[in-house]
Amino acid sequence: MIENKVVVLRQKEEIDDPLTEILVAGAKRLITQAVEAEFEAFLSAHAHQVLPDGRRRVVRHGHDPARTIQTGIGPVEVKKPKARDRSTAERGERIRYSSAIVPQWARRTKSLDALLPALYLRGVSSGDFQEVLAALLGKDAPNLSPAVIARLKGEWEGEYQRWQKRDLSARRYVYLWADGVYLQARMEPQAECMLVLIGATPEGRKELVGFQTGLRESAQSWKELLADLKARGLSFAPELAVGDGALGFWKALEEAFPTTRHQRCWLHKTLNVLDKLPKSVQPAAHKDLREIWLSPNRATAEAAMATFSEKYTPKYDKAVNCLLKDRDALLTFFDFPAEHWTHLRTSNPIESVFSTVRHRTVRTKGALSQDTARLMVFKLVMAASKNWRRLKGQNQLPKIIGGVKFRDGIEAASETKSAA
Repeated sequence: MIENKVVVLRQKEEIDDPLTEILVAGAKRLITQAVEAEFEAFLSAHAHQVLPDGRRRVVRHGHDPARTIQTGIGPVEVKKPKARDRSTAERGERIRYSSAIVPQWARRTKSLDALLPALYLRGVSSGDFQEVLAALLGKDAPNLSPAVIARLKGEWEGEYQRWQKRDLSARRYVYLWADGVYLQARMEPQAECMLVLIGATPEGRKELVGFQTGLRESAQSWKELLADLKARGLSFAPELAVGDGALGFWKALEEAFPTTRHQRCWLHKTLNVLDKLPKSVQPAAHKDLREIWLSPNRATAEAAMATFSEKYTPKYDKAVNCLLKDRDALLTFFDFPAEHWTHLRTSNPIESVFSTVRHRTVRTKGALSQDTARLMVFKLVMAASKNWRRLKGQNQLPKIIGGVKFRDGIEAASETKSAA
């Protein structure tokens, strides 16, 4: 007997993964069982319908050709049963079987449909799509070509237009965060400004309220955005708006919602003040600024601000003037519940989202066009909104809407009762 000593060598880029093979085989059995159970339920639902000669009207009629559906664990081959309506009724009245588990034109699971825009939006360019997907799903992964991105953009455009026309008459926002972010499209001469508004509902949830693009962050651009929101039914003025020192937004806000109070973003203000100081002084100044906005009450914050002014005015009066010119607007948050201070001192809800957007544009050297940038940002913000933190102290929001006053984060009525 001749012993076979031939050793099968692993091919380049081939991965031996018996666990995945077991999972794929198990998934195929489960899908087959689920589809058969669904089909039997369909036949049972029509079992009472019979032809004049007593035969069942709807019967099994073999299977559709096998097709491969791409899943997160690899391609799975599926065979779907077919039904036959033996009635001679008109074509439009014939009974047809349509599987909810395996839709007629399905070639990918819904989780992979979500994976495609996620990869694209987070920095994978369409030219690298096939390489990335091959590493994730195997080199023979079907139905996942880079050309899918072009179709996705069309779907995003439709979703964006529907979102822009939604009715806001039943919506109310207690707080509003505003910011304008510039992204450079590599085929455009100017960077495009994304005007973004995020609102906090009375239930404490944050959601995207307004989104519009423009050439610059001007009062007219903000006015158009706010006017559009009011035209679609947003009639209740927010109690507080948070933003940076861009004069365009505040001027437009005064016209649209004159009763809304202003809160300057401490993140932007800190950067602006430090920019007017030498680098050797910046660490100490940053610490002094933190002591102001982390103060437990307004009196302590005003004292810390006065100390900052005395310390830096002799040499760096421009930095001190930059801070003091927005003194009142920087300390507005003290008139709201202390549980909300973390959310109200900065426009970080917007900044944190756009940090991911900037990462994607850096990886791909900018979006291809302004339309692509707009859709990319919109989809990424909508995806990120599902994980936004709810406001702390949700029970305080109805009080703010009801006109209850707060002083240094504490309800004024509570202070009166405690004193009594």
